[in-house]
Amino acid sequence: MAPNHRPDFEAFLKESEQQRMMGTKYRDWFIWPYINQEDLSRPRLLPLLLNSRGRHHPCTFAGIDATNTKFAFVTKAVVPIFLNEYTMILNGVDEKHPDEYGKLLSWDEHPSNFELAMSQRQFLPGEGLLVLEVQDRLLSFLVKCCTEILHEIPEDQLLSSKYPVQPEPHMKEESETTGFDSLAVLAAEAPYRVPAKLDFGRIESLLGAQAAASEDHLWSLREDSNYFVDKALELQEHRPETLKDRWGKSYPEVFWSRILSSLVNTAYMEVEVYNELHRQAKELQALQEKYAKAISVKDDLPKEYLKALLKFRFYLYQATKGVLGELKQTVMSSPPMRYLSFRAQGSLRDLNEVAVAFNPNHKMNPVEKRLVWLLRTLWEDGMDLFLASQPIIVDELERLLETEKEASRMISSYVAGLIGQLSIITQCMRQLDCYQPWARSFETLDIDHEDSIKAAFAETSKPWAAIVRATSEKQGRFYSLVRLGKPACKRFFYPVDKRRTKENVEALRSAEGNLDEFWKGVDRIMYKDANNLENTFVRRLLTQSRSLQRTPEWVEPSVPTADDKGAKPTVANVDDLIIPFSSFFFGLTAPKPEPTPSPKIKVKTRGTTNAPTEPTATEQPPTPDLTEDKQPIFAVDARSIKVFRTLFYNPNITSSPGEIPWNDFLHAITSTGFMAEKLYGSVWQFRPTNLDVERAIQFHEPHPKGKLTFMMARRIGRRLNRAYGWMGSMFVSEK
Repeated sequence: MAPNHRPDFEAFLKESEQQRMMGTKYRDWFIWPYINQEDLSRPRLLPLLLNSRGRHHPCTFAGIDATNTKFAFVTKAVVPIFLNEYTMILNGVDEKHPDEYGKLLSWDEHPSNFELAMSQRQFLPGEGLLVLEVQDRLLSFLVKCCTEILHEIPEDQLLSSKYPVQPEPHMKEESETTGFDSLAVLAAEAPYRVPAKLDFGRIESLLGAQAAASEDHLWSLREDSNYFVDKALELQEHRPETLKDRWGKSYPEVFWSRILSSLVNTAYMEVEVYNELHRQAKELQALQEKYAKAISVKDDLPKEYLKALLKFRFYLYQATKGVLGELKQTVMSSPPMRYLSFRAQGSLRDLNEVAVAFNPNHKMNPVEKRLVWLLRTLWEDGMDLFLASQPIIVDELERLLETEKEASRMISSYVAGLIGQLSIITQCMRQLDCYQPWARSFETLDIDHEDSIKAAFAETSKPWAAIVRATSEKQGRFYSLVRLGKPACKRFFYPVDKRRTKENVEALRSAEGNLDEFWKGVDRIMYKDANNLENTFVRRLLTQSRSLQRTPEWVEPSVPTADDKGAKPTVANVDDLIIPFSSFFFGLTAPKPEPTPSPKIKVKTRGTTNAPTEPTATEQPPTPDLTEDKQPIFAVDARSIKVFRTLFYNPNITSSPGEIPWNDFLHAITSTGFMAEKLYGSVWQFRPTNLDVERAIQFHEPHPKGKLTFMMARRIGRRLNRAYGWMGSMFVSEK
């Protein structure tokens, strides 16, 4: 038995293509990649495998066993035998007729037999025989395991009525053991379980939460000066211009027009892409329900449903290209990995001329080699990725980051966020791959529908192309915004964590005003050069009745009299003033948005602040909803109270907000009725289970420190308020 996890990868890297074609030494490793000592030595996996294979007919696993041997085929480690004009039946066999399993059908007998093989709903004899070989040896191995475990029972009595079949035992899921689900654990256990079914609810939840996160990111960039500065500086740190050249010289200057245009472009495009994917996922969910009675493993999928699936699959791959492009541009220039590379050449004007090369003076250790190979395989999108497939590479990348601390330390928080985005798209791809037996034919069917799908994508992406052109550095539109957006001379100094004083309030208002001026400049560019953002999700977002929280003017507190003994002086509250999300776009005629619930805005009266002045007609802010929105009260323990007081920080209550350990945050959020799931990278998804809300929400675990700073916590509080209407007053100590 192979000693290590994914022995087929190990064999692929050990042998050249010529060696494999002449006859690989590792045939067993290629066709039984999940039968290895490292994985089966883990406590849960062998029991899962025994249970799944022992309680279900082999036809249940034919599709997944064929998929698991695909790597062996495409790398030419295994060449299936050829028998022409026959089809082998493995999928959808009735357990009452076991003789049908593995049966050969001649194409001469019936025309449909040829179609079954060509559509890949069934198998060509060569690949079918390999599946039977895999299953035969696997089941023999499992029978031997059973006889060893039940060694006190004579083998000839194991199947007698004396030992009847027992009810299926309950094996605790990950969430029952640790309190949360883990995508890495699900991926590791998947080969040993019954193949999963296509779950559009899962896809819709992942993409819906990611779309909401992208909108919240854009919101925070426009609302929170600290967030804007953090993201701009983070982007600066990951530019290839930050690398020194082979002579140790620095790039003359990192152009802030590049950073600001990239910041805006990425924020806008993420809103567009993830909302479009989410829209298609909801559409597919409806089509699956519409054709539920017509879908049979013996038939083709309904045409409307099939075309929507192929279109969604194409859009997922296009979305992947954007994330992989960002990975390629940022990984090697990220602070933790700069020592591995240098800037090979550079031009002040053309980013494309800034090339990155590996440092020849540094000899990489095995962990560095593995990490770099996995990342390069993804972003180069070449033959290695074609051979291995993206879901497998992403799984291996996450596994390396989970098991090797050295690899994890080499990933910055920004890169971890990109890996998280990639994992969400990849998980959607994996769900489509589960749709057996039809998933095996998707690549073939893509050819038939390629022209119409590409034409639809070209039409959908026209507004996106306008955004890309408007934010392109070559257009030079952002040169004029550098003065407004470059963090310099305390332009965005934002002491929100300090008690409100006249000086602090003036600093807050100044930073907010400067940020608003920058975004007004961006809006003007989009209005002029991006066709007014027509037919975009961003425009719909900017024209909604949403608002940004702004700091009102400071008013000196009144001098307390003798009658006011013990009264505390009041201070301005940062959340008192509201302005439109985009004062430029608000009020313009917008396309009718789909009705979406939004948290009600409450008018607050505490503090000694001036009432906001009457806005002009062109910048009329949304009217606050004065209807009382009755919110639940959560009685939580002291550990959680401390977390929520930091998330919803009020300087009148908490004097010195500190950091929040991530485990404390998980404890607090799950105590209110959310189920937590660890995705890949730094992404966690929180799904409401017993709350009066449906929308899931995603947050990023701080990397590598594992603690939320006050600023991070405050942003999470803002997002919880926008998503669910939560406020600090809703959380009380349990008795």
